[in-house]
Amino acid sequence: VRVSECEAALAKGERGARAAGEGRPGRRVPRPGRRVAAPRGPASSRYRGRMSAPGLNPPSPTCRPAPISSCNCSGCGAVLHCTEPSQAGYLPSEKYKRLVQEGALDKSVCQRCFLLVHHHRALDVKVSVEQYREIVSGIRKEKALVLYMIDLLDLPGTIIPDLLDLVGEQKSVLILANKVDLIPSDSRNYLKRIQQHVFDLCVRHGIYDGQNIKDVQLISAKTGYGIEHLISKLQSSWKRKGDVYLVGTTNVGKSTLFNTLLKSDYCKSKTPDVIQRATISRWPGTTLNLLKFPIINPTPSRMEKRAKRLKADKSQTEFDLDEEELKQLHRLKKHGYLIGRIGKTFHNSQVIQQRNKVSEQMEWDPDQLAISMEDDHPQNRLNIQENLAFTYNELKDARWFYDTPGIVKEDCVLNLLTEHELKVVMPSSGIVPRTFVLQPGMVLLLGALGRIDFLKGEKSAWFSVLASNQLPVHITSLEKADSIYQKHAGKAFLGVPIGGEERMKDFPSLVPQNIELEGIGLLEAAADIKLSSAGWIAVTAHSEDKIELRAYTPAAIGLLVQKPPLLPFIVQVKGERIRKTPAYKLKKPIVQSLRSCPVKLQVLVFCR
Repeated sequence: VRVSECEAALAKGERGARAAGEGRPGRRVPRPGRRVAAPRGPASSRYRGRMSAPGLNPPSPTCRPAPISSCNCSGCGAVLHCTEPSQAGYLPSEKYKRLVQEGALDKSVCQRCFLLVHHHRALDVKVSVEQYREIVSGIRKEKALVLYMIDLLDLPGTIIPDLLDLVGEQKSVLILANKVDLIPSDSRNYLKRIQQHVFDLCVRHGIYDGQNIKDVQLISAKTGYGIEHLISKLQSSWKRKGDVYLVGTTNVGKSTLFNTLLKSDYCKSKTPDVIQRATISRWPGTTLNLLKFPIINPTPSRMEKRAKRLKADKSQTEFDLDEEELKQLHRLKKHGYLIGRIGKTFHNSQVIQQRNKVSEQMEWDPDQLAISMEDDHPQNRLNIQENLAFTYNELKDARWFYDTPGIVKEDCVLNLLTEHELKVVMPSSGIVPRTFVLQPGMVLLLGALGRIDFLKGEKSAWFSVLASNQLPVHITSLEKADSIYQKHAGKAFLGVPIGGEERMKDFPSLVPQNIELEGIGLLEAAADIKLSSAGWIAVTAHSEDKIELRAYTPAAIGLLVQKPPLLPFIVQVKGERIRKTPAYKLKKPIVQSLRSCPVKLQVLVFCR
């Protein structure tokens, strides 16, 4: 019987324990899988209090922790172990040893990934900033293309100023501006303007050295917008010159893109059935090590087949889609303004044969659909992956696509929020702009995460809120603002934070910063006031009207003024004024139909 690396490591640890005389004199060390009596006395309670979250599995007191394995979690990439619950890659020791004995550890996910996917809960895993940077900085010595992903909803917060120090100054960089599907349109050419805006920010932060940035691509890893165009770009320009690394800060959508590409023409046809998908969560930092898949070789014959498939897809309308694709399209339309379609040209015959065989043998058993950490036995599930693997010849000259861990943003309000609060603050559907007209002496509250006081101005000004549609906005006066915040912070009225007075005791207080702006007209915003990662406010004022504002964020985290604004004409995307209120009726931008290719950037600097 072939022994896996993990079994060998476990056996080696057991032998080492016997040689060292571990335990009381004369006491035999039990073999893996043999039941032993639980130790009594203080030793049995040594793990009490180790984990505070209810429902989690602490290390079992009935078995000594096994050594750290050489297998990685197929969800986050962390090394699997059963020694310390607060470290990435942890599994309860009994489950860990059982998986080792069954030879299934290399296909397993850690407890953290399991809770993220199945129960939408996140554990506070200890991974330092130094560890993140050490992993990413390994790219310096490789001949590689860097796909640098940023979040359009968090500019410039997701830009890494020292990116070139991390990956190397000679690296070719392709900028991926993600979540464009969530941004409302404020004019006909808004996509071109956003591309230029992103490039200017990269230049300003020292990422552009004159020739390293090859292009700026607007994409949505969630809805598929721009993905086919990105794949064609990679296959035609980079081809197989080296590996490809996806880098960026936490929570910009890297894992979502990794999973999307697994179902596309960019990876080898067998890959989706061999490699499990990366963990996706709103929780920052879900990828803790390097996940990878082999890139398909873009031979001329393959590219010809792909071009024919793309041409056929382009000619199709919604009426030509099958029922499943149509349902997917309608679901995506509810979540974003820009929708793409990702097809697959190449299919593996071995996978198709096994799926046909599985469908013939499968019996419908509702009891086997239940999933839990304790009843996840390999015999209770039918897995096509068991008999699939890459051969040596398939991988000997392969180029790889790597999903790196996210670099933690230190100056970010999201780090202060709980998992439930993150679901409210992070947009899950297209942002609908909310516009209010304020007079001097009025205040805008964005939940309990941000506040803007209109202190001085000759005339009224317009404040367009671009944030999660679930995050409440309230307008009040300067006289009442403090009392409203003190009374409702932590409660449903202000939305976030959640948890009442107890929650607010540990939450940083709002810290102000004075801002002076000069209006440029009623149709165009003068600037964006960025309230960290919670969103931003586009301020529009009368021409040459100098206004004084005071903006607040918790502990002054991530508060800045951005000029020019990302969506300068967003004030025009509003309905009629609601009578006797400072608010306007909502006007939701139109959802565009299927588009596989975004607009081309007509900037000389991007031409190669």
